[in-house]
Amino acid sequence: MNFLLGLSRLIDQLNTAIGKTVMWGVLLSVVISSVNAVIRYSLNNSSNAWLEAQWYLFSAVFLLCSGYTLLKNEHIRIDVVSGHLPRAVQIWIDILGTIFFLLPMAILIMWLSWPMVTDAFLSGEVSTNTGGLIRWPVRLLVPVGFFLLVLQGFSELIKKIAILTGDLEDPGPHGGHSKPAPLQPIQGETP
Repeated sequence: MNFLLGLSRLIDQLNTAIGKTVMWGVLLSVVISSVNAVIRYSLNNSSNAWLEAQWYLFSAVFLLCSGYTLLKNEHIRIDVVSGHLPRAVQIWIDILGTIFFLLPMAILIMWLSWPMVTDAFLSGEVSTNTGGLIRWPVRLLVPVGFFLLVLQGFSELIKKIAILTGDLEDPGPHGGHSKPAPLQPIQGETP
């Protein structure tokens, strides 16, 4: 189990490094969007390439940060029922959900997206917009992003099993990352 936990830490470090780097794409996308809007309205000039660049950056952030989002336990959950179940049951739900839903879906999308990448690369596909960008780099984001998600899914699976076997301390239902804010009393109400 120590080898698997070491592998899990490496995957976590990889997705953390990628996530913290790529999230700067949000700021860059906003800057590009702002500059493009200022130029469009002040100089009556615009560029499809810059518009597409901000779309590419948004795609990069969304896809390449998916593993990081899973690591930080910031993905969307519906805890209406499972939130009231014992912690061991919650862990089993996560394990089964990862094995039967997350990993098959992510592997399938990763596998099916490769032909689109190779076709775009080999054909030299370019956007149909005037002055548009080449398409293969943005298409490559799909399999790479889902590969990072698959890696993180395996890492989370290793950690959940280690928690059940007692080889890893349980950080709690929110993974120790995003605990719900404590309820504040309404003004004028006594706690």
